[in-house]
Amino acid sequence: MKAVIQRVKHASVEVDGNIVGKIDRGLLVLLGVEKNDDYALADKLLNKVLDYRVFPDDNDKMNLSLKNIGGELLVVPQFTVVADTQKGLRPSFSPSAPPDLGRELYEYWVDEAGKSIRVVATGQFGADMQVSLLNDGPVTFILDVAKGA
Repeated sequence: MKAVIQRVKHASVEVDGNIVGKIDRGLLVLLGVEKNDDYALADKLLNKVLDYRVFPDDNDKMNLSLKNIGGELLVVPQFTVVADTQKGLRPSFSPSAPPDLGRELYEYWVDEAGKSIRVVATGQFGADMQVSLLNDGPVTFILDVAKGA
């Protein structure tokens, strides 16, 4: 399971011209689910995202997490995050979870996030989405959890 996280001043996602999710200061998460992922990996990645220290403290050092600042979370399902790009000039999506598992773990991840974060907005699984954001920094990280790691 992988996540691209971006520290944002604000972000939103649209489907068919309608805003389906919107946040102010917080994290935009592009969440990718792989075929061997499970609830334990989802929990591991969620805890890492919520506790990852990417927000500045009073000394302008990245020492504060999303939880520390009371920030908001926008979670967008993105199977391309887990694409295999090692060979050739076209990505392979063979590592991606099948749609049913992807949806199940995405929805679980969002529900669990809502237990710790007051504002959790989402994209729409399987939809053609347009994501807008004002990246703060810019600060962007790729977080990856795997079995046995």
